[in-house]
Amino acid sequence: MDMNNHRTPLHRHHKDGHHRHPHSQSHPRGGFDNAPRESGTREIQVVRRVLDANDVIAEQNRTLFADKGVFVLNVMSSPGSGKTTTLEQTLGEILPEIRCAVIVGDICTTNDADRLSASGTPVIQINTDEFGGDCHLAAHVIGNALGGLDLETLDLLIVENVGNLVCPAEFDIGEDSRVVVLSVTEGEDKPLKYPLMFRECETALLNKIDLLPYLDFDKDLAVRNIRQVHPEMPVFEISAKTMEGFTPWLEWLKGKVAAKTGR
Repeated sequence: MDMNNHRTPLHRHHKDGHHRHPHSQSHPRGGFDNAPRESGTREIQVVRRVLDANDVIAEQNRTLFADKGVFVLNVMSSPGSGKTTTLEQTLGEILPEIRCAVIVGDICTTNDADRLSASGTPVIQINTDEFGGDCHLAAHVIGNALGGLDLETLDLLIVENVGNLVCPAEFDIGEDSRVVVLSVTEGEDKPLKYPLMFRECETALLNKIDLLPYLDFDKDLAVRNIRQVHPEMPVFEISAKTMEGFTPWLEWLKGKVAAKTGR
């Protein structure tokens, strides 16, 4: 693959890789056995089979990433949180020191991939609309997409997951770390309403802090709510528009990449 190419060909799922699943947000992994044993039992068994199968492939991905010395970051959020702008600014600061590629998940369009590829970073677009509009990226989809990347030439692979605060948190893709982006326009209660996402992520980015003077948003309460779900979780307060607060976030990311790659 020509790593200087600003856009890689669009990667799409094949329908034989499709699966549907019931959401298990109310049943954290490992806690299914306490569920009702009548009508809900079959659904719980299906969820478990889907997640168990996903975990097998995730471990295969993780082994490959370890062998190639690539740090993999799974970035998740609700739609409109500023994920893509945050990643645009991040790539602008770490390239070319850190060799990067991005996998972008969306139900439709290549809008985000087009924006990120302007940095010169190889980008793989995954659209889920071909097989029902899945609300997450699963491990087998990431594994298939890796055929379009030369992992030998990478230090960091960023996965921009489908915008959703529920489903992506349930699916291990073989990543090293998960980051959740929460914007100040979403409400302080989101960590309490979607606790699995904030439990499963290692770090949170509280984005759009440049808007705080114009909003009725209690930033300290939002951080307290995050840490009620995930005590001592690092929270970086940033503005992807003005780049306020980016230095600590970039230092955290560079440290993670260096620890994995030795560079």
